[in-house]
Amino acid sequence: MHDYSKMWQTALIEIETTVSQANFSTWFKETRIIREEEGVIYLGVPNSFTQEWLVKKFHNSILRILREANEQVRALEYVIEKESGSKSDSSRNKKPTMMPTMAMPLQDFYINKEDNLNPRYTFENFVVGPFNELAHAASQTVIKGPGQTYNPLLVYGGPGRGKTHLIQAIGNQIKAAFPNKKVFYLTSERFGSEFLSALQEGKAQAFKDKYRKYDVVIMDDVQFFSSKEKFQEEFFHLFNTFKDTGRQLIFSSDKHPNVIPGLEERVRSRFNAGMSVDIPEPDQESRVAIVRTKCAIHNITLSPELMEFLASTIKDNIREIEGVVNIVACQTQLKNRELNINEIKNILKNNTRPKKMMSVKEIVKIVSDFYNIDEKSIYNKTRRKEIVRPRQMVMYLLREDFGISFPSIGEKLGGRDHTTVIHSYEKVKAELKTDTILTQEVTELRSMI
Repeated sequence: MHDYSKMWQTALIEIETTVSQANFSTWFKETRIIREEEGVIYLGVPNSFTQEWLVKKFHNSILRILREANEQVRALEYVIEKESGSKSDSSRNKKPTMMPTMAMPLQDFYINKEDNLNPRYTFENFVVGPFNELAHAASQTVIKGPGQTYNPLLVYGGPGRGKTHLIQAIGNQIKAAFPNKKVFYLTSERFGSEFLSALQEGKAQAFKDKYRKYDVVIMDDVQFFSSKEKFQEEFFHLFNTFKDTGRQLIFSSDKHPNVIPGLEERVRSRFNAGMSVDIPEPDQESRVAIVRTKCAIHNITLSPELMEFLASTIKDNIREIEGVVNIVACQTQLKNRELNINEIKNILKNNTRPKKMMSVKEIVKIVSDFYNIDEKSIYNKTRRKEIVRPRQMVMYLLREDFGISFPSIGEKLGGRDHTTVIHSYEKVKAELKTDTILTQEVTELRSMI
């Protein structure tokens, strides 16, 4: 027999992370699972107003969460257990009022073959922080009027930053807001593979017609088109068709189109005609929020200190954070207690990617080659403008990505005082918030490293 009281408490914890405290107290405070019959969950609610609001605003989210807890759940009904102000014996003895069965078809819960979107990728479970708020804001603008503003929208950044989640959430939200619009998601690799097969089978026109029937096309990892001229040509024609007919294109990439090698200028210019927005490394506050949200989903408790430790250890990859929290949740349930710091460290040691070890000399060479300067000039005490920025970049990367101490960096770069290194590091860090060109340079250098 399934413990539905515990399942609902777990669901409430996840729901609480996605709504305001006022909304949570208003709509969920007096709810409970009454019973389950043949895969139908009967949720008790206090009045018809709450019943109507939950059906309208939260039904799909509640059903999704319940299905994640028990895959046998197929539908959800709302039962009014009492009406406000009706506390007489006669009213208490009334038969509970039920809403008609609200079933989310299973094919809607899993990846939809019609649009290829994963319904798990929604804005309800997308953590917004300072690092991705610009990308989130741009996505909301696109949702309000697909094809009107920010067309195309390109979201770029390193792996595990939530790009796929965001662009698929846009697709799911557009579907909900505009039921008549046809949305389709795919990777650029799939686009290229289908195009190649169509050419080989003499079905090029059918391939063209397939993608031109959609109102919104969402394509992941467009850096795959690098140096692939045939694919870029077909992509270019699709791009023009969508722009000319006012339909929306949404892309993701691991880097800005300006630094994707082997990209034709005409394709690059099409990307730049829209909105390209970066998702940089998440800040500490956002990483803590991600850890907290994932812990709530798994119904596990971690002390603030442990959450801070996890967030400070895994800096650049949200997927790694999620993976580690999954393992922490599994170990917590297995041991039936909160894990200690040594156990957390052991999980991190065995389940995160070790940082690539590189010498200071290797970093200096990569940066020098990138800026086309003599690597010896990085060590010299010159203030020439063309040298200062590369040197500051070396200092920033050594500190930010490799955790080398400021005094050690100063010593290895020509015996500089540590305060000079601190100043350079803070200067680059501050400029990255506003300087898009500098951001592109850091992204490219990191990919080279």
